[in-house]
Amino acid sequence: MKLVIDARESGTSTGRYVDKLIEYLSKLEPDFEVVIFTKLLRLDFFKKISPRFKTVESNFKEFTFAEQGAFLKQLRRQKADLVHFTMTQQPVWYKGKAITTIHDLTTIRFNNPAKNWLVYKLKQQVYKWVVKRVARKSKHIITASEFVKKDLVDYTHIDPEKVSVIYEAADKITDSTEPVESLVGKKFIMYIGRPTPHKNLERLIETLPLLREKEPELLLALAGKPDENYERIKHLVSQRGLDNSVVFTGFASEGQLRWLYENTAAYIFPSLSEGFGLPGLEAMVHGAPVVSSNATCLPEIYGKAAHYFDPYDVSAMAAKIQEVLTDEKLRKKLIENGKVQAKKYSWQRMARQTLEIYRQTMR
Repeated sequence: MKLVIDARESGTSTGRYVDKLIEYLSKLEPDFEVVIFTKLLRLDFFKKISPRFKTVESNFKEFTFAEQGAFLKQLRRQKADLVHFTMTQQPVWYKGKAITTIHDLTTIRFNNPAKNWLVYKLKQQVYKWVVKRVARKSKHIITASEFVKKDLVDYTHIDPEKVSVIYEAADKITDSTEPVESLVGKKFIMYIGRPTPHKNLERLIETLPLLREKEPELLLALAGKPDENYERIKHLVSQRGLDNSVVFTGFASEGQLRWLYENTAAYIFPSLSEGFGLPGLEAMVHGAPVVSSNATCLPEIYGKAAHYFDPYDVSAMAAKIQEVLTDEKLRKKLIENGKVQAKKYSWQRMARQTLEIYRQTMR
């Protein structure tokens, strides 16, 4: 039997899922052939973490004609017994047996101002059709939360029995800590990730004048790879006269990320839509108190280990952050609860549950 795993997203924030799946699946030593399709820059990575698996170069970008044509031909040549598409984007006319991981439906509901408006709207309409087709043609669907499962079933009207919830997890970073020089000795709150509209960074920035009324030296650290959306956020910061209050760290290495988590006064997750919310869980692993939006799946994943706010209410967000900054008893409780909550999740269990779905589907 042969399984193909589409790992073209490896190395991105979404790709953390497939990286960990393959790493831990390799340790389980499945009794069938596994072939990994990934981009050129990630070939050596997978050869290192999963030497038993075969790796194949596949540089076809998602949302392209090449994905629908050349990638489809590449898949057909494998004559796989099962393909695991680890994201929604895939060759929609692939007729072999497949399962799909659908992370969330955020793309359907939010725009991306860094993209051409008309082109993005057209792609969004196509994506809506793709989600429905993929949900119906896949033999099985995996989601990372009960929230996304319900959302997907409501949207596509597929049988709920066809969808399995397999939670992701967060590992402690083992790289040595690497201080972010501009933040050493400073009190700061932080966010790491993409700056797209559903991440709600605009409202987080609006909390700063309110927070700095009581703590004038407080900084907000925004970590993430520079792109057009981060340029948009930088422009907003300048417009608000907050250049001295916000530190853009740029891309953070694993060592820098560990340092940020271990030294932040609080990790803030203002998102309007998530499928799992991995960064907040990572913050908990490293002992950071988490102040989170109460939207979508986040209360399901974080449980009692986060201090929640309405993400549309700037005053409420500021008030909840201020409580965590000033109430030492609350801080300690969140840190303790966070470490307990994070231990409920396991990449090894995720890989084992996914392996069982492979076996059931290939029968």
